[in-house]
Amino acid sequence: MSNSTLLPPPAVSTPDTRTLTATRIHKFTQKAMLFLIALALALAFGFPLYFMVTGSFKAEEEILATPFHWLPEQFQGVAQYERAFEYQPIGRFFFNSAFIAAINVVVTVFCSAMAGYGFAKFNFRFKQIYFFFVLSTLMIPFQILVVPLYVQMRAFGWTDSYWGLIMPGIMNAFGVFLMRQFAYGIPDELLDAARIDGASEPRIFWRIVFPLLAPASASLAIIIFLFSWNNFLWPLIIVQSPELYTLPVGMQAFSLPYQSRPLWAAAMAVSTLATLPVALLVLFFQRYFVQGMVMSGLKG
Repeated sequence: MSNSTLLPPPAVSTPDTRTLTATRIHKFTQKAMLFLIALALALAFGFPLYFMVTGSFKAEEEILATPFHWLPEQFQGVAQYERAFEYQPIGRFFFNSAFIAAINVVVTVFCSAMAGYGFAKFNFRFKQIYFFFVLSTLMIPFQILVVPLYVQMRAFGWTDSYWGLIMPGIMNAFGVFLMRQFAYGIPDELLDAARIDGASEPRIFWRIVFPLLAPASASLAIIIFLFSWNNFLWPLIIVQSPELYTLPVGMQAFSLPYQSRPLWAAAMAVSTLATLPVALLVLFFQRYFVQGMVMSGLKG
């Protein structure tokens, strides 16, 4: 046995406990702050919806009661909904809004897809100038266009008609931009292979391009539907017949300032019903909506 002195094992450097604790506290503080901010935003956006839904089940005097009633003390069931349908033709308003929104969605998505595909994959003279002109219309507020549009619709004889409600909203510059950005991601080799096989340009668009634009189409469809469904100013100006009222225009009858007693509870009931289609649309197409918006910012 050797008499040499045994050397101690080399020291292993370990992280300072205080440093680890400080790092954990910092991360926890960051997560807590983000959670509090998200909670505050959720409450800010969610309270009006809560007020609307609970208000549709309250008695009329509870809507503006002080202090605020968090839950209905005089639960009305579906009485306010029945009252709303008796007071105004809500079914007709729903049909008008759904009919106009559906046509706007179908025509805008299809035409925007064709225009975006053309700007992305074809070369022609003054292409950039044309595209800049299309984008420049996004900088013009709709309020500025109301009077010229109304004069144009009256010259065509489309005032107080479905044509006047539909035509100004069937094309959208943002839709062209969104489809163009997304169409950049379609491989040129795929299109060239289809042309070599003898496919015509309309067939290539319908069988290849348009299906590949499905996420962007879903995103644009949701945006156009929301705009058309919630549009108030243009239907208010262009139509005078109550049978052509859309839902936002028809809802004003429940809270007009010249009424001696606005029907706030019935208005809450109609607002709740009007929110359901939008909520269901976003719920079922949320994945496509997010994917389309993200990809539109990465292409091009």
